[in-house]
Amino acid sequence: MATDTLKSKTGAGGAGAVRRLLLDNGALTALIVLVVAMSALSGDFLTTDNLLNVGVQAAVTAILAFGVTFVIVAAGIDLSVGSVAALSATVLAWSATSHGVPVVLAVLLAIATGIVCGLVNGFLIAYGKLPPFIATLAMLSVGRGLSLVISGGSPIPFPSSVSHLGDTLGGWLPVPVLVMIVMGLIAAVVLGRTYIGRSMYAIGGNEEAARLSGLRVNKQKLAIYALSGLFAAAAGIVLASRLSSAQPQAASGYELDAIAAVVIGGASLAGGTGKASGTLIGALILAVLRNGLNLLSVSAFWQQVVIGVVIALAVLLDTLRRKAGATPVAGASQGGRGKQATTYALAAVITVAIVGATTFLHGGNSAGSNPKVGLSLSTLNNPFFVQIRSGAQAEAKKLGVDLTVTDAQNDASQQANQLQNFTSSGYKAIIVNPVDSDAASPAVRAAEKADIPVVAVDRGVNKAKTDTLVASDNVAGGALAAKTIAEKLGGQGKIVILQGQPGTSAARERAAGFAEGLKAYPGIKVVAQQPADFDRTKGLDVMSNLLQAHPDVQGVIAANDEMALGAIKALGSKAGKSVSVVGFDGTPDGLTAVKNGTLYASVAQQPSQLGRIAVDNALKAAQDKKVETTVKVPVKVVTKENVAGFTG
Repeated sequence: MATDTLKSKTGAGGAGAVRRLLLDNGALTALIVLVVAMSALSGDFLTTDNLLNVGVQAAVTAILAFGVTFVIVAAGIDLSVGSVAALSATVLAWSATSHGVPVVLAVLLAIATGIVCGLVNGFLIAYGKLPPFIATLAMLSVGRGLSLVISGGSPIPFPSSVSHLGDTLGGWLPVPVLVMIVMGLIAAVVLGRTYIGRSMYAIGGNEEAARLSGLRVNKQKLAIYALSGLFAAAAGIVLASRLSSAQPQAASGYELDAIAAVVIGGASLAGGTGKASGTLIGALILAVLRNGLNLLSVSAFWQQVVIGVVIALAVLLDTLRRKAGATPVAGASQGGRGKQATTYALAAVITVAIVGATTFLHGGNSAGSNPKVGLSLSTLNNPFFVQIRSGAQAEAKKLGVDLTVTDAQNDASQQANQLQNFTSSGYKAIIVNPVDSDAASPAVRAAEKADIPVVAVDRGVNKAKTDTLVASDNVAGGALAAKTIAEKLGGQGKIVILQGQPGTSAARERAAGFAEGLKAYPGIKVVAQQPADFDRTKGLDVMSNLLQAHPDVQGVIAANDEMALGAIKALGSKAGKSVSVVGFDGTPDGLTAVKNGTLYASVAQQPSQLGRIAVDNALKAAQDKKVETTVKVPVKVVTKENVAGFTG
């Protein structure tokens, strides 16, 4: 069996030995450097709670990556693991809660779903002769689509008996970390001590040679991709347990993190090398990076740049170590495994010693005079939430608050990680704009347990107590948008509705408001409703398609201004003349379009005001002052007649 245990060809010597140790254990070296650097830069990093957070945040990526390791060792690729994870969790929640299937059977059904998806991938690749990239890319789309179909685009509550996988043992040891360790051990045993593991290395090293040696390559590929699907299902169950709900859009993009973890851990995309311990180190590197950058208040946009650079450097280091003479050896002997264990133990001792020394950098520091408040926004890829951030930052500066802003990128799991980071770092208050109202509840309950006040902004948090909710009423705003377009059309006409991103609470609530408002106008006929994901480009594409089937449409309601602006582009000269468009949010670009007459109206939520009020209430709650349970910021229909006096 081939492994990525490496033997250097360079000579002995003190400096040479250190150099060989660094080159032959590049991922481990990088992890040590990262831990030491983060410990030196942030006094909040090296705490028990935060280190456990890092473990929890690495768990889902690591479990996915263990499955992807099998595929990459065999010179394949699996882009579908994120979607398969979401689909498996959705199947579990749907069968257990909606159809009364016993929980144990529902879990088995979820695992079977992952295995079946993997088998389909393997069949298409082994017998259909599709490239792995194409086959798994197709499954990525199919899995995500089925997850949305089964759930109807809405999160499904997870069975309480399974949700305990997201809890802790003894009040401190996170169960996801234990599951990660168990799955890692299984992966290590499969790779190192089984026939299928040896087959993976043989196929990855030289598939034709493996075939000529009598190995049934096609059958082995079926098993390899089935294993990847099984691990993806396990990751989906753990992720949904953390969020207390199955999210149809969960784990979006996680396949890239999983592949990155495997590559950072020393595996080659060309196949033939890779091991479970390296994959675990790769997943920990990504988790430490994200955790540390959050603690250091690094911009979410720059975080993406840093992580991309780290991935590139990891591959570059692998290239350098091979040029320096470190080459793969076939078969790790017992002595080799003992040497590897010694290396890991030595690395642990060095890390503890250096990190212990760095703590003196923070030992004499006194607490800052400004209270620390964390703000986790669902996304910063939308002008509405950028305005919330601007309003919050202006108020924080005025009140002398040290405000840290993070971007969840519409990922409920990433937001849970950010909220955990705020909690473990001892922030005085937390402001959350939930990606999903159900998914945010476990992290909010953890903050409540730590006596940290939580303020929800724009969207509430279900099944958890927040000190204040600062929001507009999305349902009422949706009804107001429907009334506005209906009155503009005189109560008669054909309209289309552009919905938001499926699975988000804002999309559901605004759609409910549209439907409620249109009940009073039976003469208004909705000829089409399609999601455009709150995105301007998708709004343009979806509206262009709908115009082919409904060229005589007279009105458009969009669940945000970005989609409305895309629709205006698709309508061209019709916008503002023969077709009236109503948006939502009152963003700067939207208000400009209202002034120009291409956008008839926008239901404005005054996002800057939301941010200002949220920070003000968070500071009051942190100082144990009385705050209102709910602060409603009124929505306002902005048209050409009143846009000049609207400030947002």
